[in-house]
Amino acid sequence: MTQHSKIVGGSTASRVINCPGSVALTAKMPPQVESKYAAEGTLLHDVIAAIIDGKTPKQISEELHDTKIVPALALLDEVDPDKTMELMVEVRVDFGDFIPGVFGSVDVLGKIGNRAVIIDWKFGDGVIVEAEENMQLMFYAAAARRSQPWAFEGVTEVELVIIQPPMIKRWVTTRARISRFEDQLFDAVQQAVKPDAALKSGDHCRWCTAKPVCPILTGAVDRAVKVQFDALDKQQISIYLQQADLLDSWIAGLRELAQRALDNGQVIPGYKLVAKRGTRKWLDEDKARAALIEAGLKDPDVVTLVSPAVAEKKLKKLPDGLTVSVSSGNTMAPDSDPRPAILQLGQLLKKVL
Repeated sequence: MTQHSKIVGGSTASRVINCPGSVALTAKMPPQVESKYAAEGTLLHDVIAAIIDGKTPKQISEELHDTKIVPALALLDEVDPDKTMELMVEVRVDFGDFIPGVFGSVDVLGKIGNRAVIIDWKFGDGVIVEAEENMQLMFYAAAARRSQPWAFEGVTEVELVIIQPPMIKRWVTTRARISRFEDQLFDAVQQAVKPDAALKSGDHCRWCTAKPVCPILTGAVDRAVKVQFDALDKQQISIYLQQADLLDSWIAGLRELAQRALDNGQVIPGYKLVAKRGTRKWLDEDKARAALIEAGLKDPDVVTLVSPAVAEKKLKKLPDGLTVSVSSGNTMAPDSDPRPAILQLGQLLKKVL
């Protein structure tokens, strides 16, 4: 097998081990668009790597520097208080011939005495990530042991660390546990390439891009919808509550997939693409400022030019011709929505040609 790099990586290790069949499903999904949160996380990774490596970092806002970089470096000092750790940043690691083509990148790979240290930066404010039994970190540790032997020479312990400002999560395990994980990963990769690879739902579904088309999850949703909730006993209600987060995640993924299809000019029966509700903006800020002064608005509202809504609240009525309604983008809506459908450029060209 030569395509393992497309099968599993550090961030997908948990999903592939728990659900080998997800590999074939995710391969059919359209490419993911990087969110602004992901882009911010990438920037912060680059900045902190440069700082630790003694290089000039990229410029970031003072807020990000103070709330993310500074506390992250302080938490790194907790791991290495005496500054004795040998370390490398942004280290490529792989499994060599054991699992060809499978690789990843460790944020910080280090060694302190008889302990190898794997550190992963998490700069998101949402889900708190635990270090104990973290398969992404075990993936990096297992790959580093094979491809970066300097970090494991004479080592009897392996410490896995999540630094997620303002928190740090640490877990010390053994080389034997990393070996058992490596065997799990090997078996999962072997299973994933089979046409009948098993599908299984669980916490690992949270970030799976194939949620909208997964037969396990769609079946779970169908069953949940058909059940008469008033007839459920308390034990059954408890079971469904435990599934709520998974169902919410599936629904969000389905909406995102449909939105992207509509954005690309595809047809989703019963739905259309419409402009989001508009918000008022100043048509010309200089003219607006002059008109507001004439209407009786005083500093500091005029100096900083407050929003049309704030100005209207203070003046009761805005002078005519100062604002324009601007949509912040497109959104999906049912055909029954009174807003007109947006005709995509590609569709317009097809009609013309």
